[in-house]
Amino acid sequence: MSASASIWLVLLLAAVLANLPFASERLFAFGPLRAPKSLAWRLAELLLYTAAVILVGRLLESRAGQMAPQGWPFYAVLLCMMLTLAFPGFVWRYLRRQR
Repeated sequence: MSASASIWLVLLLAAVLANLPFASERLFAFGPLRAPKSLAWRLAELLLYTAAVILVGRLLESRAGQMAPQGWPFYAVLLCMMLTLAFPGFVWRYLRRQR
């Protein structure tokens, strides 16, 4: 897989996983149904999905060559990116008009 394709794959995965907690009432998309699921559960899911994106990115990076060391600024930016990507799901779940 080329470097460009790996980057796009990680970005697409991040966008999908960032919105997944807000799209489903199930715990971690496959678990038991919890209606209504609290915001705390949704944020916990978002943190777990952020870890999944990190793992996939590190796996793709290790297959492409030498892995670069990451410091705390990398993880801070990644968390901010995941929160930004989760905004459409948050708006859809909490801010849209209910009938």
